[in-house]
Amino acid sequence: MTTVAHALPNILTTQTLTNDELQHKLDQAMAQPELTTEGELRHFIGVEGLAKAQLMAIIEKANGYIVGNGQIRNSDELEGCTVMNLFFENSTRTRTTFDVAAKRLGASVISIDIAKSSTQKGESLRDTLWNLEAMTADIFVVRHSSSGAAHFMANEVTPNIAIINGGDGWHAHPTQAMLDMLTIYREAPRPFEELSVAIIGDIKHSRVARSDIAALKTLGVKDIRVIAPKTLLPKGIERYGVTVYNDIDEGVKDCDVLIGLRIQNERIGSPLLPSTNEYFKTYGITPERLALAKPDALVMHPGPMNRGVEIASSVADGDQAVILKQVNNGIAVRMAVMSLAMQGQRAMQALAHA
Repeated sequence: MTTVAHALPNILTTQTLTNDELQHKLDQAMAQPELTTEGELRHFIGVEGLAKAQLMAIIEKANGYIVGNGQIRNSDELEGCTVMNLFFENSTRTRTTFDVAAKRLGASVISIDIAKSSTQKGESLRDTLWNLEAMTADIFVVRHSSSGAAHFMANEVTPNIAIINGGDGWHAHPTQAMLDMLTIYREAPRPFEELSVAIIGDIKHSRVARSDIAALKTLGVKDIRVIAPKTLLPKGIERYGVTVYNDIDEGVKDCDVLIGLRIQNERIGSPLLPSTNEYFKTYGITPERLALAKPDALVMHPGPMNRGVEIASSVADGDQAVILKQVNNGIAVRMAVMSLAMQGQRAMQALAHA
């Protein structure tokens, strides 16, 4: 199997590529281990490089689990399967929703206490994963502080275990992006192609922003806005097809969807962000700023929220906020990606034994 490490030199030495073409090829290289030979999911590492049809398959699969007034139905699609949660980085919300999602699919769930695992005793990550694989695991849900960790596992270590990326470094948070896309799909009054979406906050350090931008662009959103002070914007972000605003009032005008991002506490009091009061004053989502968007605009936030910093409580609890629906939709999306990835793994195994 060609690894990304082997593929990238070939891409980078290709002549006459524009920046967009180069980025597209890099995204395709990153997506390679995710897919079966038939183009179906076998891992879920990121949304970059996946086609619109593949993202819509996840959305439609997840939407099928939701019945009535947001209730989520159970399924036996993963009955007999073992899902292992490998969270090398803390996250109560993501870990809990993956746990609930796996159990609703009928799987057995094992959460490994990484702080007490053999990796803390000097065992290599490879050896830890191989030992867990030998315990008949079917799916690893992985959250790691190192960007590319999930890709490394899927491509280099345990390709026959479905790897689901629960967040890696600053790189990606694909299931958060897809639950955001499902929420927009279900709640927005217009289709993706007709929407204006604003992402507000610490774009520079946000894996959610990166994944959301990639998913929105693939799903056909033509007006993607990022709103942040210059200190919280990555250089050259415009190349991803977004419009940059430093003025939030200008940026949210006539928007259909406002997505606030969490400001991490370690940024506060630094040169990047002098104070929470100053940030809320200049970039907080307030009722006055929401009024500048379209009357039926949605307000979203990946959580956990810092009320009075990124968003006013009256907005977070208001009629236009769909933040709790995002949490509920996260269970359905995580059910969908685990089910689809396991289906793809089974297809690859059947092909290997044919």
